[in-house]
Amino acid sequence: MPRQTFEEVVLPHLDAAFNYARWLTKSDADAEDVVQDAYVRALRFFSSLRGDDARSWLFTIVRNTWYGRFTRATGANQPTVYDDTKHDRPDDGLDPEALVMQQQAVENVRRAVQELPTDFREVIILRELEGLSYKEIAAVSRIPIGTVMSRLSRARERLLAILEPSVGRTEEQS
Repeated sequence: MPRQTFEEVVLPHLDAAFNYARWLTKSDADAEDVVQDAYVRALRFFSSLRGDDARSWLFTIVRNTWYGRFTRATGANQPTVYDDTKHDRPDDGLDPEALVMQQQAVENVRRAVQELPTDFREVIILRELEGLSYKEIAAVSRIPIGTVMSRLSRARERLLAILEPSVGRTEEQS
């Protein structure tokens, strides 16, 4: 069986890598820089990829690139402008009132995730948005599986605490 090329193995994960980087950096521009640097590194070290798990391998490179480039230079939690409205994909089948409620709910969740500390935000994004297993998250984050489970639990608790007041306001408005 012929060996697959970088383009065949890694490039299909470009969107997921960008999404992950955007959540880490909280900025489209910074995410683009991180992903570009990560892809250069991935290309350089493509021969080190073992097995079929290119997605987790790439996420690890994205994460390491971000930590190496941004956490030291700018601080991990420095606020940056991010335009969520560019990425909204509303369901066109909803009536206008339901559509507005859906958009508010999505915005509330995005804001809540952004408020999480970086270590909690990272595991939530990898698990809930990218669908990685606990084992894959542990490999990407270089932490034990037990720590992954603990961080996910605490991140979910914090999200619930952040979202509960907004849920109450939404129900009161109805």
